[in-house]
Amino acid sequence: MGYAQLVIGPAGSGKSTYCASLHKHCETVGRTIHIVNLDPAAENFNYPVATDIRELISLDDVMEELGLGPNGALMYCMDELEENLDDWLAEELENYTDDDYLVFDCPGQLELYSHVPVLRNFVEHLKRKNFNVCAVYLLDSQFVTDVTKFISGCMASLSAMIQLELPHVNILSKMDLVTKKKDIEDYLNPESRVLLSELNSRMAPQFAKLNKALIELVDEYSMVSFVPLDLRKESSIEYVLAQIDNCIQYGEDADVKIKDFDADDDE
Repeated sequence: MGYAQLVIGPAGSGKSTYCASLHKHCETVGRTIHIVNLDPAAENFNYPVATDIRELISLDDVMEELGLGPNGALMYCMDELEENLDDWLAEELENYTDDDYLVFDCPGQLELYSHVPVLRNFVEHLKRKNFNVCAVYLLDSQFVTDVTKFISGCMASLSAMIQLELPHVNILSKMDLVTKKKDIEDYLNPESRVLLSELNSRMAPQFAKLNKALIELVDEYSMVSFVPLDLRKESSIEYVLAQIDNCIQYGEDADVKIKDFDADDDE
C-alpha cells in the first residue's frame, strides 16, 4: 500500500511552500516523503523534486510550438499527462516501494479540480496502483476576511471534493501573514446560523433563499471546518500532517498488534 497527498488549491495559495515546509519537517523527524511536481509551468523549487512532469512535457515548449497562451498551454500539458498515465506515470511509480509516501504539487488552475477530468483520472490511476490518496486543499487565509469570501472559498473547495471523490482536508494557509487573527478565527468553526445572518446582512433581500441554500450546503458537507497552518510553528505542520495521515490511514499497519491466546485464557 502506497500513500499520497494531492496538494491542490488556487494559484498563490502556497502549495509549493507547503510542500517545501512539509519536506523539511519530515526530514527533521526522520520520515521519508517524495515530492512530485505536476506543474509544467514551475521553474524554481525549495524542495528536492523526486519526479517532474517537465520530463514529459514543458509549458514553454507547448507555448512556442503551438502558439498557445499560458492557460491553454497548461491545459494541453495536463491532457498530455492524462494520455501518458499508463506509460510515463506508471514507469515513474515503479521507482517507489509499496510503503512510499508521495506528495503531488499541483498547478493552480481551478478548472482542473472543478470540471476537467484530468486529475480525477490521475487519482483513479493512483488507486489502481494501490495508493491511498487524500486531497489537501489550500486556501489563502488572507482571502477569508468576511463571510462572502469564506463562502466563495468553500464552494470552490466543495467543487473539488465532488469532482475528485477523495478524503479531503481543507487548510487555511499563510496564517503567519495574518495581522488580525481574530477575523480568521471566526471562520475556523463557525455556526451556520451566524454565517447565514452575516450573509443576509451583506446581500440584498431577494438573495435570502439562495443564501439559506448555500449555508445548508456548506453545513451538510462539513465544509466549515478548516485547519489553520502557520509554517513558523512545527506543531502546526505536525498537526496538519496528522490529520492527513489519519485520512489515508498511514501507519495503521504498524499500530496493529496481535496477541495469541492459549486455550486456558478462554476459560
